[in-house]
Amino acid sequence: MIALSLAEIAAVVGGQTYDIPDPELQVTGPVVRDSREVESGSLFVAFVGERVDGHDYAEAVIEAGAAAVLASRPVGVPAVVVDDVQTALGALARHVVERLGATLVALTGSAGKTSTKDLIAQVLGSKAPTVFTPGSLNNEIGLPLTALSATEETKFLVLEMGARGIGHIRYLTELTPPRIGLVLNVGTAHIGEFGGREQIAQAKGELVESLPEDGAAILNADDPLVRAMASRTKARVILFGESGEADVRAENVRLTESGQPSFSLRTPSGCSDVTMRLYGEHHVSNALAAAAVAHELGMSADEIARALSEAGSLSRWRMEVTERPDGVTVVNDAYNANPESMRAALRALAAMGKGRRTWAVLGQMAELGDEALAEHDAVGRLAVRLNVGKLVAVGGREASWLQLGAYNEGSWGEESVHVSDAQAAVDLLRSELRPGDVVLVKASRSVGLERVALALLADGTEGEVSAR
Repeated sequence: MIALSLAEIAAVVGGQTYDIPDPELQVTGPVVRDSREVESGSLFVAFVGERVDGHDYAEAVIEAGAAAVLASRPVGVPAVVVDDVQTALGALARHVVERLGATLVALTGSAGKTSTKDLIAQVLGSKAPTVFTPGSLNNEIGLPLTALSATEETKFLVLEMGARGIGHIRYLTELTPPRIGLVLNVGTAHIGEFGGREQIAQAKGELVESLPEDGAAILNADDPLVRAMASRTKARVILFGESGEADVRAENVRLTESGQPSFSLRTPSGCSDVTMRLYGEHHVSNALAAAAVAHELGMSADEIARALSEAGSLSRWRMEVTERPDGVTVVNDAYNANPESMRAALRALAAMGKGRRTWAVLGQMAELGDEALAEHDAVGRLAVRLNVGKLVAVGGREASWLQLGAYNEGSWGEESVHVSDAQAAVDLLRSELRPGDVVLVKASRSVGLERVALALLADGTEGEVSAR
C-alpha cells in the first residue's frame, strides 16, 4: 500500500485512534486480514467471523511488526477503531485508488473470470507494473484488499468482481470505480440464488452502468445477454468474440495435438497469430477479452499476441496439466464448477485425449437450484457424446444424476460409475489407470475433488487421501 499515517487513515475511515503514541506513524506494509501475513508496517484488519475473532490476534500482530489494527473496539495496542470494519476497509480502498490514479480494469461474468483476469494481468504486466486479484478473492473483502496492495508504481489495477445477488457488483464498483469494464458471459453459475439468467444479466450489467463517459465497456459479441448491455452504459462499447461484428476477434481457430488453442488475433490496429500454453478452446474467448482490454490500453496486436502466447495459469487447480513419470496425464480443474465450465473442460479433455483413454472424474455443481437435475444430467450425457472413455461420478445425489445422464445416453457397463467419495475414486483410478491415460478432475469447490488429483500426483501408488 502507499504509505499513509495512522492519523490520515483514521480521518479517511471516520475512526478514532487508540493507544497510538505517534499519530504520524505510517503504515508502509500490506493491509492484511490474516495474522500470518503480517509484515513490518502492516495494517491488520480485525474481522469477526463465525469461528474466529481477529481482535484476539491484536497483540500478536503488533509483536510481529504491524503498525496498527483496524478494529471495531479498542484492543490494548495501537488501533484505529471504527463502527464497521468492512465499511472502513472499503473507504480506505477508494481513497487509495483515487489517490493513485492507476487505470482500473474490472471484469465479471458467470464463467472464466479468474482465468481471464490472469490473462489480462500477464498481458498488461508485460507493458507496465500491474496489480491484480489473487485467486478468486472477488468479494467485498477481497476486492478492497487487492486494491490496497497497489503502490505508486502501479500502472494498471485489474479487479475481478463476483456477485451472488442484485446490487453486489454495484457496491464493488463504488469501492473501486473502474474506467474499463469487461463482461464475459451470462451463464447458469449461482442460478439457484439469482432465480434466472435474466436476473444474472441484470446483476452483471451493473458493472457497465458504473463506467464513466470516457471509459470503455468491453462486451462479448457472442453472448446475446451480454451484448444487450451496450444500452446500459454511457461508455464507449468494444465487442470481442468470434462474431464477424466483433472489434477484437479470432479467426482460423484450431487446437494443437495437445489441446492448446491457436488462432489469428484481429484487432482494429492489426492482426497477429496466437498459440496459447493453456488448454481448451474456451480459452479463445478469454484471450479475446484480454486482448480487447490490452488494445484499449494502447498495446499493438503483435505485443498482445506475444503476451498471450507466453501466458500461463496463475491460479491453482484451474486446468493444471501434469504428466506423471508413467505417462498418465492429470488435469486438475477442481477449483470450481458450473455447467458452462464443465462443458468446456470436457471438450478440452476430448481434444487432449485423441488416441488416448480419457477419464472424467466429476462431482457436484453447486447452487443450481431447480436446474440442478437437468444440468447434471446434461453434463453426464455430454461426456458420452464426446466419447470420454470413463465417467467417474463422485459424491451424493447430484453425482448420481451425472452418472444417470451418462447411462441414459448410452454409457453402460463399466463406462460410467458412481462412487461415494474422493477416496473411493482414488482407489478405483489407482487400480485401473494405464500409462498414457488422461484424467480430468472437476467439481464445485465445496466437494474438494482436488484431493483426487493431488493423490494421483503424489509419490507412490498407495495411501489415503488427505483431509482438506
